Amino acid sequence: MNEAQNHPLYTIDRENLDRLCAIDSPTSNHFVELARLIIRYKDFGGAEDLNSDMEKLLNKWSINRDKLEAITRKLWSEGFRPTTHSSSDNVGSGFDTSDSTQA
Repeated sequence: MNEAQNHPLYTIDRENLDRLCAIDSPTSNHFVELARLIIRYKDFGGAEDLNSDMEKLLNKWSINRDKLEAITRKLWSEGFRPTTHSSSDNVGSGFDTSDSTQA
């Protein structure tokens, strides 16, 4: 069963990745967004074009997956939170508020 799959968020992710590919000097939000996409498609049986472009983007930004993970872990541990202009389509992105203290 090696049939390529179609991801339901492919179109949105393609647009986000195209936008990221135009960035020469990434910010914290850009690193986190790329890491989110890499995690989403890591073991996904399809979207080879996205995976290829994510690898090209890592090269463009002169980092590898391990370095990206280190950067994003540090950002999150220091209290990073996505800016309000982040895409509302970050479904399954790890932008989870379930650990928030309820009043």
